[in-house]
Amino acid sequence: MEASKEAFLREFGEHYGYPNGPKTIDEIRATEFKRLDGLVYLDHAGATMYSELQMEAIFKDFTTNVYGNPHSQSDTSSSTSDIVREARQQVLDYCKASPKDYSCIFTSGATAALKLVGEAFPWSCQSCFTYTMENHNSVLGIREYALDQGAAAFAIDVEETVHHGVSNGTAASMKVLQYQVQRRNEASSLEEPTGEAYNLFAFPSECNFSGLRFSLDLVKIIKEDPARILEGSPFCNGRWMVLIDAAKGSATEPPDLSLYPADFVVMSFYKLFGYPTGLGVLIARNDASRLLKKTYFSGGTVATSIADIDFVRRRKSVEELFEDGTISFLSIASVHHGFKILNSLTVSAISRHTASLAWYVRKKLLGLRHENGARVCTLYGDSKALFHDFGPTVSFNLKRSDGSWSGYREVEKLASLSGIQLRTGCFCNPGACAKYLGLSHLDLRSNFEAGHVCWDDHDIIHEKPTGAVRVSFGYMSTFEDAKKFIDFVTSSFIALPNWIESGYQLMQGSESRLGAASFYLKSITVYPIKSCAGFNVESWPLSTTAGLLHDREWVLASLSGEILTQKKVPEMCFISTFIDLDKGILFVESPRCQVKLPINFITDSCNGGSEQIKLNGQRYEVQSYKNEVNIWFSNAIGRPCTLFRCFSSSHNFCLNKIKSASMRREVQSVLNFSNEAQFLLISEESVSDLSHRVSTNVQKGACGAASQISPMRFRPNIVISGGEPYAEDGWKILKIGNKYFTSLGGCNRCQMINIVHDEAGLLQKSNEPLATLASYRRMKGKIFFGILLKYERSEPVGRDGDLWLQVGQDVHPNVS
Repeated sequence: MEASKEAFLREFGEHYGYPNGPKTIDEIRATEFKRLDGLVYLDHAGATMYSELQMEAIFKDFTTNVYGNPHSQSDTSSSTSDIVREARQQVLDYCKASPKDYSCIFTSGATAALKLVGEAFPWSCQSCFTYTMENHNSVLGIREYALDQGAAAFAIDVEETVHHGVSNGTAASMKVLQYQVQRRNEASSLEEPTGEAYNLFAFPSECNFSGLRFSLDLVKIIKEDPARILEGSPFCNGRWMVLIDAAKGSATEPPDLSLYPADFVVMSFYKLFGYPTGLGVLIARNDASRLLKKTYFSGGTVATSIADIDFVRRRKSVEELFEDGTISFLSIASVHHGFKILNSLTVSAISRHTASLAWYVRKKLLGLRHENGARVCTLYGDSKALFHDFGPTVSFNLKRSDGSWSGYREVEKLASLSGIQLRTGCFCNPGACAKYLGLSHLDLRSNFEAGHVCWDDHDIIHEKPTGAVRVSFGYMSTFEDAKKFIDFVTSSFIALPNWIESGYQLMQGSESRLGAASFYLKSITVYPIKSCAGFNVESWPLSTTAGLLHDREWVLASLSGEILTQKKVPEMCFISTFIDLDKGILFVESPRCQVKLPINFITDSCNGGSEQIKLNGQRYEVQSYKNEVNIWFSNAIGRPCTLFRCFSSSHNFCLNKIKSASMRREVQSVLNFSNEAQFLLISEESVSDLSHRVSTNVQKGACGAASQISPMRFRPNIVISGGEPYAEDGWKILKIGNKYFTSLGGCNRCQMINIVHDEAGLLQKSNEPLATLASYRRMKGKIFFGILLKYERSEPVGRDGDLWLQVGQDVHPNVS
């Protein structure tokens, strides 16, 4: 056993691994989660993993029993009703809720349960919706129902200070920060709230951003002494009801409703035991549910109705009243098999097991230091708020030795290359995100105006992170998962290889290494259709405006207008192209199509139609083609699509929309459908060095294939040969033949370079070569390989006959 695990077990051995359970954690992983071999899954807060034995039991259940629609009296329907009734009781038992006091309402998920409460709650102009800042968007959405009905809404932060030396040992006092009251109907704000109005207070049992658990004492405080929380608020005298969002927290610590009688609790089953998805539950106090006002009725919710007059009588049962239509009875039938696993391990043991891993990771991250002593990690959630514990979640951001932030997308991308799956962003919790990251309203608005939205790549704006990195553990997580994650952070964000010691210094001047080195143009490749295969030529004309003539002049789009690339449609790489300049014809072939498609781009195939499309934030005027052309391409890629040809696109473009002093590139240029620049240049020597490094890493046991890497893997327009590897990093201006080009800097690589099609025509994906590039070619969150070029036309107008590149031409870097 490794020393690190021995140390871990000395500290957490009585809590880790289910020592008193029916199986140890190692046995669980070996028999029930074989598919996780080689993969570290750390997003259990988003969705935990289902057990393979659990799924086998569900399959056996479904293939040996017959379940009918429960809205019937047949034997199969009665069997289903019995299963549903048992599932309701299991849910109530899980939260220690008596069926005398609570009902279990099945929904399509926790979000649907929250929506049900919001739309059916008895809001009035004297009501108030109050919620803690740390709440999921699905909870914040209830605010819309409250405000639309004239009610008030406001957020609060609650902090607790513990005092010692009182009669019972300790006592807690609270400090509450109330945020601005929101209203949409100003007239209603003039009415003084009375004690008759119903109000709703919502909080999570566990914050899905930081992992901090809220004290369930808030339930009793709000219901019995709301002035303690809402001191000075005119809403203290109302009738307060409490909603707990337990979607995150219930997997390791479900709320005990026998002790903390909340009015509403919501959960989702895929967060408990992975399957089923699309099924949640609203646990509602029976007296609270009777106050909910439901407008819509459906099959299953009515006792009787008359079609041609306004007459309907609804069912009395709480569950039947709120479960519209036929419930997802097969999903509900599978719930039993999930609870069987949790009950066999016990929730308390799961909580201790996962907490030990989270505390280990938290402790290790806090201890990481750069060589200059600077902290590597900033953890979120270490506050004095009214929390009594942490859940198995760790949220953080990483800093470089100079104090600048490493973007969360950089962490996520590198983690994926290392076989680690985690979560980044704000996790649909804008309040917690803004609170812990210190983002003001002005910051949030300016970030949005700068183009930042949920799930995008803008992780650092104005030198501030816009989100965080989150790792979270489930009942099947292991010490090895946590250890591999810590090792990844250490090797990727502390012990970075020194590029200078490796012989190459990225993005620096390289005049000292040029010496007598000679370079020449090795190959030219034209890619007529974006993301499809290109073709090599010995010589090719330059466009007067946009790089190689006809390069990425065509594009495929879905019927909804989405531009198609190999990232989403890998089959595009099998479409081969060739242009006959003399005939003015683009020839296209595909192994899925029997005939070669000729497209005469001078006279033929165009139907005369034109429209506009959008790509990379720019609008292009394009021409469309006849239906037979689109049918050919649809067959070639296996999905409906349309071919477009670029008419023109003249614009200023900036490779980073979010301006960065180190990487900002503003270029007055004309592009067809290229992502960033007119040309991509790759060095044959750089590819050879990379290939050697990849082979070395594979021999050391790293992931990836040891096959020789071709320059074509990177889809270059220009391949040069000569000199030292990576000499091109420092080039500013270069001359090819008698043509001048300006370097726009390095090309930021993505996982597309990890996909290759073999001789059998099959697509293969590995972690290489991007994983190796990340180990020595990474700067400020980007992985560079190759350089982007812009053609600087110096020839007089009227001498277009000289605008040709020729294989074998000399390449002269850094000419004046």
